Amino acid sequence: QVQLVESGGGLVQAGGSLRLSCAASGSISSINAMAWYRQAPGKQRDLVAVITRSGYTGYADSVKGRFTISRDAAKNTVHLQMSSLKPEDTAVYYCNAGGDYTAYWGQGTQVTVSS
Repeated sequence: QVQLVESGGGLVQAGGSLRLSCAASGSISSINAMAWYRQAPGKQRDLVAVITRSGYTGYADSVKGRFTISRDAAKNTVHLQMSSLKPEDTAVYYCNAGGDYTAYWGQGTQVTVSS
């Protein structure tokens, strides 16, 4: 089992920045990749950014150049640095950890960007 706890959401004006963090605990060795997803009201949950065990990173086109995913292996924590935020970035952001057969989710953290 893996437990994920997100933090860092909040309200920010357009053009501002926020940093989300996701602390993982439990069976850390079973995790192959960690990712951030987001879900806006009435919409599906979409992948925002991913980082693999080897350090490969990938981003949704909508956030490329604005968001950066990183990890602190010593603290089993993944961060999502979000800059140049737009109102359309408003959503609940979820941390995800993927193993060979199982995916784990955090409880979500709200990010609201005002225009």
